[in-house]
Amino acid sequence: MARTRKTSSSAAGSPAGEQRHEEQLNGTAGRGDLTGYVLHRAKPYLPPWLGAAALGVASLPAHWQWGNSAAAGVGLTLASVALTGATWWAGRSTTAQRRLHSAITVAAGTSWLTAAALAGPTTGPLADLYLMGAPTLALSWNVRQIMRRNPDATTGESSDKGLLEKVGLARTAIRDVRVEPNRVTVPYELPAGELTHDDATKAIPRMASALDVPATAIRHQPDPDSARKGSFVIVPEDMLKTPTVWPGPAAPGQSVALPLRVGVYDDGSPLELPLLEAIHVLIMGMTGSGKTEGALDVLLELLTRRDVVVWLSDAAKAGQDFQPLLPAMDWAALDMRATGAMVGAVQAAIPARTGWLRDHAYRAWEPAAAEQQTSPAHSCASAGACGCPGMPYLLAWFEEAAKLLRELGDDVFTGIAQEARSAGVSLVVSMQRASGYQLSTDTRASLPAAMCFGVKGDDAGFALPEEVLDAGANPAAWGNKRKGYVYLVSAGVDEDLYANPARTFWTGPAGQYEVMARYVVEQFAAVRAGVDPVTAGAAEKVAGELFANRHTLTGGQQLPAAAPALTEQEESRLEVASLVDAEDLEADVSADLPPVETVTDLPAAKPSTEEARELLAELVDTLAATGGGIVGPADLSPYLEQLGRSRPWVSAELKRLAAEGRLAPTAEEGRYRVLPVPVAA
Repeated sequence: MARTRKTSSSAAGSPAGEQRHEEQLNGTAGRGDLTGYVLHRAKPYLPPWLGAAALGVASLPAHWQWGNSAAAGVGLTLASVALTGATWWAGRSTTAQRRLHSAITVAAGTSWLTAAALAGPTTGPLADLYLMGAPTLALSWNVRQIMRRNPDATTGESSDKGLLEKVGLARTAIRDVRVEPNRVTVPYELPAGELTHDDATKAIPRMASALDVPATAIRHQPDPDSARKGSFVIVPEDMLKTPTVWPGPAAPGQSVALPLRVGVYDDGSPLELPLLEAIHVLIMGMTGSGKTEGALDVLLELLTRRDVVVWLSDAAKAGQDFQPLLPAMDWAALDMRATGAMVGAVQAAIPARTGWLRDHAYRAWEPAAAEQQTSPAHSCASAGACGCPGMPYLLAWFEEAAKLLRELGDDVFTGIAQEARSAGVSLVVSMQRASGYQLSTDTRASLPAAMCFGVKGDDAGFALPEEVLDAGANPAAWGNKRKGYVYLVSAGVDEDLYANPARTFWTGPAGQYEVMARYVVEQFAAVRAGVDPVTAGAAEKVAGELFANRHTLTGGQQLPAAAPALTEQEESRLEVASLVDAEDLEADVSADLPPVETVTDLPAAKPSTEEARELLAELVDTLAATGGGIVGPADLSPYLEQLGRSRPWVSAELKRLAAEGRLAPTAEEGRYRVLPVPVAA
């Protein structure tokens, strides 16, 4: 349609056609009297009459030349048939009505001329046929000419309808076509009871073929209030072929409540992610699709805002892609042990943050909650302002989450995603291929926003809603051949843009990204907020030293590399060390013990069931704090004698704790993740 638009402007009924018609009628008549005016106004309708007159005149010399000649009769008859056939063949590209009208006119004219040439134009009924037939045919073309010029017709309707007939949408009405730079919007109305929006969607590939554009250049936008009305949007030129270099932060030093600018749409408008409305985001894309580039764009925006704290987990690559930005993050978990602790810390922080917001009369997080509480309307004190430090927004980013889901279970994010909304916590789950085998349906349903880069096959169905795919979105067409191309679906984004391709910013060639990262890390160090005491306290209770020693760095310092995997002996020593009391840390274990003055035989009393369960709970908490929040029967084997119980009893008790909600099973058989104890209201 974008291309037929050029011809439609010259069609009868278009503004240009109307203007030319008026010029023909109102141009210089050559004479200033009434006769000249009438003749001039009649000029557009004279060609059919001139043709009829020429036919009558031509019959006279034809009869003089071929009258009463049998051979001429055969030749004229064959010529008449050939000319009629040629007219029918030449009219194949026009409408069916025009083709038939032309063929009938030629057949009637050539038949009369053949008879008049052989018998004479005044012989028998030939003269009467001419006097009645010629004016009738001429008038029929005049009527057709008048009907074709319809001032009330919609611009471009005739040519666009021809295209719609070709693609299977015959009798579809076109209304108010809007032409913008590199964008044509074609509102339509389907014939009642004949076609549906599904037919319009299925016509997109044929329409793209007719217009010679990629299928992704055409989007279908059904009217939600009508089963017949909608629009096709055609973007004939791909403006995303040339990447746009990251232009710098969109709102430096401002609140995270303002949208994050991360790229551009194919019509040149900005691609913006409204984080507070998106809440939780699924980022998906195959290797080479530009998913990491898009992640960097989001983080570069976040780390220039004044009221957000970023926790990043990247156990798969140990922060390889994000290394220059790590000093600006509050916590970077670069191995599975720290990542497990981060999951537990986020789970523990949610009820603590919710309680703080409730006590300060916030129904949900808002930018004012990140400031010192100087308003009596948001005070936890009985009277006046409390002056409590503010609570920044918390973003927990889990990069390459597939490994985390395999290790900790596919429901590891479910509770976080379902409960974090009012606590001012957003969850970002980034993975190459999301599917029901990796991500539970409950968790996927709790991730309302999605950024889908190039994928394989039908993988996009797990990231993008069905109606967006029906509207023309097709990330599988990109694969890894269109790096950075993305579809964004999120609350706060115009639904008409869901099926519009976009491209995230390019952080430049090798070395340029490091320059950008250094600029963000250094220039905005004084702007970025630190973690608040409430969140830090809840996290430290669960993660212990993994949080307390998380090495929050600023400036040009480098974050320590991820901790190497520990051997079984090293893990055992850590576990034993964690059980040593603080006052015994300085004791000399090589010194001789004092002599025993008296010896008393004590009975080896077996702990009661309740005592054993209490001791088991203490051991679970202790081991979880040193083991990244994960514990199993094997970790408790050294303490069986102290418990006075067997390993099967320990396994059964761990299952009981899991049933009570104190532990959560992981993907590894016999291993459990320790859940935080809810904070009392």
